[in-house]
Amino acid sequence: MNPLQRNNVKVLGRGSASSRTMVFAHGFGCDQSMWRFVTPAFLQDWRVVLFDHVGAGGAEPRAWDPRKYASLSGYAQDVLEIAQALQLQDAVFVGHSVSAMVGVLASLQEPQRFSRLVLVGPSPCYVNDPATGYVGGFSRQDIEGLLESLESNYLGWSSQMAPVIMGNPERPELGQELTHSFCRTDPDIAQHFARVTFLSDNRTDLARVCTPSLLLQCSEDVIAPLAVGQYLERHLPGSELHVLKATGHCPHLSAPEETVEAMRAYLARAAAA
Repeated sequence: MNPLQRNNVKVLGRGSASSRTMVFAHGFGCDQSMWRFVTPAFLQDWRVVLFDHVGAGGAEPRAWDPRKYASLSGYAQDVLEIAQALQLQDAVFVGHSVSAMVGVLASLQEPQRFSRLVLVGPSPCYVNDPATGYVGGFSRQDIEGLLESLESNYLGWSSQMAPVIMGNPERPELGQELTHSFCRTDPDIAQHFARVTFLSDNRTDLARVCTPSLLLQCSEDVIAPLAVGQYLERHLPGSELHVLKATGHCPHLSAPEETVEAMRAYLARAAAA
């Protein structure tokens, strides 16, 4: 299947195909529309690539294969197939939440595809590891309970958890948007993707990454607490941690101006280096 059709790829902007391309990858339960407040800031100078993961948005549902997507590597392979189809070299990959590690895995397989990674709310492992002192934000029991709730009543879980994930309770419309996004996702695929997401552990992959990265961490985030961002800064070579004033797990929706400003500043420094 043509990867551009499979993943509902949209190409916007005026940048060249080789050195001025940004690829935006959405998080769990979302689709490419979640970037709509960020991408306009880059359309003048960049070629912007948007896509939906299989099972989300306008991606081709017939492409779903539980064996391929049994780990994040399957999603990373999709990213690389999109990059190959568009002949991308030295692009900037922008990944939110679980797609941050998808981008890390893709950069490990074909580092020439990406010159920079911008990782928004990333986490290499969501489960605490007392043996090593790693703090991911959740106990194994927490994650199993979350997954059991999701699998028993996906729509109910979505309406309950989306506002918590979004944060910003004074702006309930943000939580409502995330709830509606979750509810548009195929429940069976969402349940499978959630288990893959929350039980993934990419900590051992970090040391091998050679692509420089910006870590965009919200000041308060129940999904990726500050300790996770600090861990990544210590263990991901060439990474730079920027803590936003924004709260919640989706600063590209709740604080797009601050998100854009941090991205622009980082890319300007990278261009001047």
